[in-house]
Amino acid sequence: MTIAVCPGSFDPVTSGHLDVIERCAQFFDEIHVVVAVNSAKKPLFTEAERVQLIQDALYADGCTNAVVSSTSGLITEYCIKVNASVIVKGLRQNGDYEAELGMALVNRKLAGVETLFLPADPIKEHISSSIVKDVARHGGDISGMVPDNVVAPLLRVLRDDMQQNP
Repeated sequence: MTIAVCPGSFDPVTSGHLDVIERCAQFFDEIHVVVAVNSAKKPLFTEAERVQLIQDALYADGCTNAVVSSTSGLITEYCIKVNASVIVKGLRQNGDYEAELGMALVNRKLAGVETLFLPADPIKEHISSSIVKDVARHGGDISGMVPDNVVAPLLRVLRDDMQQNP
């Protein structure tokens, strides 16, 4: 069985993330979508909420070979635990390659896990979680930028955040 890991913060999961995950899922028996918890970041959504939003979006799209989970440790440790042979990272045209190359080399050194870079769909390569949050904060239309199941929770979390931090 070939197992791949697709890690990210997914705060929130976007249509671009789903595109990479679903395209990747065509090539592997199992794809683990892993919410990487970074204590240095303050996400809008909790770890459990991000996992649930991703599960709901993938399963609604019929992606049946995806396992969604989270980790606060090294992604290579997660790869070893699930016997994954590859990490899949989506790349946009904004310098992602330079940022990801060093991490790919470290991951190979730490665990012998290779990294596969999958180019983003040109129609979706401009979408990022930070852009989605910024557009939503300013009342812009985020439909199509995130899966349908993410729109209402994102607007709710942003509203709550704005009330707590005016």
